[in-house]
Amino acid sequence: MYEATFRIRDDSAYAAATEQNSASIELWCNEHCDLLHVSHEVGADVLEEVRDTVGIEVAVERGDELVAITADCLRHHEIDDIEGYLQRHGVLLLPPLRYHRGAKVCRLLAVSAPALTACFRDLVDSGYDVSVESKRELSFASGDAPLLAPLDAMPSLTGRQREALRLAFEHGYYELPRETGTEAIAAEMGVSRRTAEEHLRRAERKVMESVVRYVF
Repeated sequence: MYEATFRIRDDSAYAAATEQNSASIELWCNEHCDLLHVSHEVGADVLEEVRDTVGIEVAVERGDELVAITADCLRHHEIDDIEGYLQRHGVLLLPPLRYHRGAKVCRLLAVSAPALTACFRDLVDSGYDVSVESKRELSFASGDAPLLAPLDAMPSLTGRQREALRLAFEHGYYELPRETGTEAIAAEMGVSRRTAEEHLRRAERKVMESVVRYVF
């Protein structure tokens, strides 16, 4: 099995809401509605877009995050031909669909690497602005282990997120009692405490989202 992450720029409402910032929107489609997980930086903007486009059944805001359940599915209101390309090449879309920096970020799974390559070329030839963020071969687990080993599910961290997480671990941030604070981590990174905490929090969230399915 092979996995690739495609970044596809489009003019959808959700992509537009992340165009000028570092926030992200994650979308799980349930056919009749969508579940959205939105970073607080664009929470208000996205809620307005959602209300105008598909409506909102429930919205819960906590800290710097927002979760919303829509009244309808976005795919019923915005033209999106991506799934047709995936079906043509036997490629699967792994949820959630993520919007970041004005683009739709798709994690794709295929039986063969050529299938992913053919899908990419087909999208480009059709005029889509597509780039490949990552690609890798997945290993299979045996026995009672899950189909994809936990190592395969580890997230792709930015350089700064990886650095913040490494420094936090190496300097005892996760020890009991804690041996360092975010001020020291920020000093080593050469950034403000708030920036270091943001990198660390985003890294922790990505790691937890990747491994929590193997814990429960």
